[in-house]
Amino acid sequence: QVQLVESGGGLVQPGGSLKLSCFASGGIFSIYAMGWYRQAPGKQRELVASLTSANNTKSGDSVKGRFTISRDNVKHTVYLQMDSLKPEDTAVYYCRAEGVYLNNGYYPQNYWGQGTQVTVSS
Repeated sequence: QVQLVESGGGLVQPGGSLKLSCFASGGIFSIYAMGWYRQAPGKQRELVASLTSANNTKSGDSVKGRFTISRDNVKHTVYLQMDSLKPEDTAVYYCRAEGVYLNNGYYPQNYWGQGTQVTVSS
């Protein structure tokens, strides 16, 4: 059973920084892509940033130049360094793993974490 556990959310002032972490467990050999999505109240879930095992990156236009995604493939962990945070970054941030190799085969579907709240406010 693949599980994703996020940590690192919280309350921060505008202009501040936070670092999110997401650890994937469950008999995993490797993961094709890991990434972060966010959902603000009343809005659809949107891509923040994703990173494949081949180091191909995608990110949302609103976070380019401020957020940095990285991952540790051995530890099956993905990180999101968020700098210059703005009130509009306030949302629940979800970790996603796509394409997981387990000890009994390859599973192409997406797995999601439970989410961590990030609030940017003075």
